[in-house]
Parts: sequence; structure tokens; C-alpha cells
Amino acid sequence: MFPERTGYIIWVSDLKAARNLEKYGSVHYLSRRMHYVVMYVNADRAEDTIKNIRKLSYVRKIERSFRNEIKTEYSKDTEDKTRYYGL
Repeated sequence: MFPERTGYIIWVSDLKAARNLEKYGSVHYLSRRMHYVVMYVNADRAEDTIKNIRKLSYVRKIERSFRNEIKTEYSKDTEDKTRYYGL
């Protein structure tokens, strides 16, 4: 249904030019104070897209986001102690 997406943090030197990144993927957040852009691109074309983004003059560094690889389902290994405390 939805294509697999990969997140990237792109450190830029010019924020006005960073708005131009929308043609490569969907820009999720643009930090004006720290000069970085969080954007998502299709996972099947991510390598080619990042190669093109890296060539831009205002891009300083590109980091891949590991947010989708973090475990979000938690298990409770310890006993629930709240039932011992009554009103």
C-alpha cells in the first residue's frame, strides 16, 4: 500500500536553498537554528537520491536515520507491583 521509506538527516549551510530538497523526497522538518533537514525518501531509490543530494553545494553532511530500526514493542519482564498498593 505505502512504499517503504527511509529517513535521512541532511546538514545544510543554506536554509533558503534547502527548501529545494523537496523534489528529492518529502521534507519532514527543517531546523532553522541548527541548519538540518529531516526528510524521507523511497527505500528502493534511496542510494541514487542520496548520491544526487550529496552533489549539491549547500549540503555539508548526510546521516541515515535509524528510527525505523528501533524496537517499539516492549515486554514486561517484571511483576506488576501496582496491584499491591491500594487506596
